[in-house]
Amino acid sequence: MPATIDPAATAWLLAATAMVLLMTPALAVFYGGMVRSSGVLNMLMMSFIAIPLVTVVWLIAGYTLAFGDDAGAGLIGGFEHLGLAGINPESVRGSVPELLFVTFQLTFAVLTAALVSGAIADRAKFSGWMLFVPLWTLAVYAPIAHWVWGPDGWLSAFGALDYAGGLVVEIASGASALALALVLGPRIGFNVEAMRPHSLPLVLLGAGLLWFGWFGFNSGSALGANGTAAAVFLNTLVAGSLGMLGWLLVEQVRDGRPTTFGAASGAVAGLVAITPSCGVVNTVGAVVVGLAAGVVCSFAVGWKHKAGYDDSLDVVGVHFVGGVIGTLLIGLLATHVMTGGVDGLFYGGGLAQLGKQIVGVLVVAAWAFGMSFGLGKLIDKVIGFRISPEDETSGIDFALHAETAYPEGVQAHGQRRFGH
Repeated sequence: MPATIDPAATAWLLAATAMVLLMTPALAVFYGGMVRSSGVLNMLMMSFIAIPLVTVVWLIAGYTLAFGDDAGAGLIGGFEHLGLAGINPESVRGSVPELLFVTFQLTFAVLTAALVSGAIADRAKFSGWMLFVPLWTLAVYAPIAHWVWGPDGWLSAFGALDYAGGLVVEIASGASALALALVLGPRIGFNVEAMRPHSLPLVLLGAGLLWFGWFGFNSGSALGANGTAAAVFLNTLVAGSLGMLGWLLVEQVRDGRPTTFGAASGAVAGLVAITPSCGVVNTVGAVVVGLAAGVVCSFAVGWKHKAGYDDSLDVVGVHFVGGVIGTLLIGLLATHVMTGGVDGLFYGGGLAQLGKQIVGVLVVAAWAFGMSFGLGKLIDKVIGFRISPEDETSGIDFALHAETAYPEGVQAHGQRRFGH
């Protein structure tokens, strides 16, 4: 019997796709508030430009490489859908139009690319970023998406679980961000100047919009208007809430006061961690995942100062570490009530699933880091990837875009020292 389109599932996925697309402008606002006022426009643009760049390469080759029929060994998709060949309004994927599935997955790819930009704020050439994004989409994102979600992808066949993007989105973007941070080196004044966020209201607004979009991100991955989508929706709310509470608890105990920045960061950390596990853990599991992410990520963001890598906006500390937490906790907290068969260690499933999750984390992180480091070095050699010290000191917005975000002009480097 030929597959048919489910109107309810299609209506829900149309809404979810719009919600996920909104996450990239939301990320732009979130990241924009976190940088100094001399770099907010450039930060916004790095997210916004990902939308057209990824869209073009996704339609040409990205979709078929990620979701085309396996070309061999579960490593990459075939070329049967180059330029979306063979896909028309009557084509069905599951119970929704395949063109809608193409678009839904495109919004994931756009957001993942944009996430990487947070690690290289205030110092990357816009031209270098525009070259990196399409190359990265084809060389990093598409293969990983095929491994985990594609037909006969090898990690999927191996048994690693990733419901909505812990491996494909969070760990891939976090490992890639670390690679680019190492390629470009630290900002002038890193670990010396304070470099505080210029607008905490924008950070909170961006976090709120991200949270809204995350319901489409996670629940939309059910590809249906059903009980699974409802359970995932609740898990997403629970984990974001517990992530915020966990982060604020650490701040209260460690620093004596909770902060608005911590509230936004904690919510995002919880949402990151629940992304891979939202469809495989129950509500109690979502509580554990969110709380663990909020607590651990609140410490992880400080690692860069000790290790010496300048991950400007904590992509590694929140997205990579949060993604690892959520992916590994599947091995402990997965329950057959949600998975339809697989149980984690705490539900009598033994250590086998945890082992599979560890393999997934290691392989995806290694591929994303290695390929991103290579691409970054190549771009740096060919056209240069970092702006001049003069432009960085005077302000990247005016240097690269001939604009400033605020009428008072550029607030460049001051004399305030880190910690004062």
